[in-house]
Amino acid sequence: MTLDDVYTRWANRRSEFERLGALVDGAKVIDAFLSDLESEREARESEVLSLRAAAVLSGYSADHLARLVRDGRIPNAGRKHAPKIRRADLPRKLGNALERSTKDAYDPVADARALLSRRGGR
Repeated sequence: MTLDDVYTRWANRRSEFERLGALVDGAKVIDAFLSDLESEREARESEVLSLRAAAVLSGYSADHLARLVRDGRIPNAGRKHAPKIRRADLPRKLGNALERSTKDAYDPVADARALLSRRGGR
């Protein structure tokens, strides 16, 4: 089940509840929803990636990842001469492109302060 499947399933369920005027036990509904999300998370973490795809996600080069697999520091999810890496086993390089994009997000408070300082603090 993908995230799109989870979304579609719960959107349909909501429509059905609304159509029927259903009164439901909120805790049971949330438990079912969380169970679907957990299943999707587990499926995503067990996804097997090529070294090239793993390199893009981790920020490390494919050669470095291959070396880590060869040295036994990352389990090989593929064959001996065709290594692959499970998404859950990926090392994360600090400061990779994905982290930088969220860190460098627009900060309206900092922008306002900069504008005030340029106008002489008025």
